[in-house]
Amino acid sequence: MGLLINGKWEDTWYDTKSTGGNFVRTQTQFRNWITADGSAGPTGVGGFIAEKDRYHLYVSLACPWASRTLIMRELKGLTEYITVSVVNPYMLENGWTFEEYEGVVSDPVYNAKYLYEIYVKEDSSYTGRVTVPILFDKKKNKIVSNESADIVRMFNSAFNHLTGNDDDYYPKNMKEEIDSMNDFLYNSINNGVYKVGFTTNQKIYEQEVTKLFESLDEIEDRLATKKYLFGNRLTESDIRLFTTLVRFDVVYYGHFKCNIRQLRDYPNLWRYTKEIYNEPLINKTVNFDHIKNHYYGSHLTINPTRIVPKGPEIDWTI
Repeated sequence: MGLLINGKWEDTWYDTKSTGGNFVRTQTQFRNWITADGSAGPTGVGGFIAEKDRYHLYVSLACPWASRTLIMRELKGLTEYITVSVVNPYMLENGWTFEEYEGVVSDPVYNAKYLYEIYVKEDSSYTGRVTVPILFDKKKNKIVSNESADIVRMFNSAFNHLTGNDDDYYPKNMKEEIDSMNDFLYNSINNGVYKVGFTTNQKIYEQEVTKLFESLDEIEDRLATKKYLFGNRLTESDIRLFTTLVRFDVVYYGHFKCNIRQLRDYPNLWRYTKEIYNEPLINKTVNFDHIKNHYYGSHLTINPTRIVPKGPEIDWTI
């Protein structure tokens, strides 16, 4: 666990002292955009044209934010168009690495040993956390984006003319609804579990864990009459929610002390999560070995023994 300061790696845990015990997620810094013709995208930056085998995706199979991009890459038929590297699940004194471990896919661009090298190649004075996912342009040798929300939307539409896959997970007539739902999910659930797990203040913990479960209760009620968040259509909001829910009982319930209820105690949320998990293209992106070993083996401030629990035993069949 650490960050770069002026291009130099420092092994430093999150600073919760200056925030009164709150976990505050830093903003991503690379927000370029790929479009079909290279024109400017929503972030106002152009020059990145959708082409086969031009872009490379760096991910962790443990990270819910990176998992969103892997799911969209599968759903949109981009596996033959965008190559992937997978980091080691442990994030320790050198952060994310490409050290040997089952499922790791090395870096073909710079043959990097550590993920932070990719950031330093982009900006020798970079200051900030070294996060996944990273979408990299192999033609320009430049980071396109390290913002998962942006990468998901680029994958959703920029390559359609190449793949012939017109499935739309962010349809125009639903944008306002999806954006509103995404804001709710991010603040209360996706990042909510981290605000619970990484706080160093008892009072804040109790406040945040209460908010988290109130939000899960709300989604449970919503799914009483809907297959997905917006009915029978899978959208990017479902993908965002799923990557948190699939990790909930496995790591967040125990490791992050999100233990008022298990996800399996929610009939509708549990049905919803299992149905999405059993979609073949989505299932192949989930690796519980990487997930469990990352969380329990990397966060030494929370789990200094690095003991990974054997359970829970979960029946994912539907």
